[in-house]
Amino acid sequence: MATEVLKYAYQHPLFRLEDLKSIFKAHSKLTYSKGDFLLEKGHVANEYFIIENGLVRNYLHDYEGNEITTGFVGNNEVVIEVASIFQRIPTHEYIQCLTDCTLWKIKYDDFQELFHQIPAFREWGRAWMSFELYKSKLRATEMITLPAAKRYLQLIQKNPQIIQQAPLKHIATYLGVTDTSLSRIRKEVSHI
Repeated sequence: MATEVLKYAYQHPLFRLEDLKSIFKAHSKLTYSKGDFLLEKGHVANEYFIIENGLVRNYLHDYEGNEITTGFVGNNEVVIEVASIFQRIPTHEYIQCLTDCTLWKIKYDDFQELFHQIPAFREWGRAWMSFELYKSKLRATEMITLPAAKRYLQLIQKNPQIIQQAPLKHIATYLGVTDTSLSRIRKEVSHI
């Protein structure tokens, strides 16, 4: 039933085999097509996903109505809108498949039940959330302290899946630059 992606996602030293079996059993495998939405603005998140294969983006609209990509989620990663699912509030973001995707879904109620039944699951959740908070803080700091070309080079090194599968217009908004600026940056770094 469970694939390697679930084993990869739910790594924690406190998990016992029976814990993992219960967690894996709570997931269902789904496929989505390029362009499908996992969550739309104004809705409350009632599940989260783990990507077996594919690329998803989180985005919202700025005050002028422009789409701004706030994140990408790829193979073996968790797709979740944390504020919406845990605060039980409507989201401001959209979560959309940029490619055809194979995902493992767990419903909020099943997650909550497991969270209360399995102490190791709580520890895994704490560790996961702590790491995501670290990544968010690092991204916010780098958006201020690093030039766009350096942020682009880091994206190439740390997450080539995004460079290979995301449209350039989405990468540009994620980096906080215009399409034209990204084209210039790409030309500059190709000569390095």
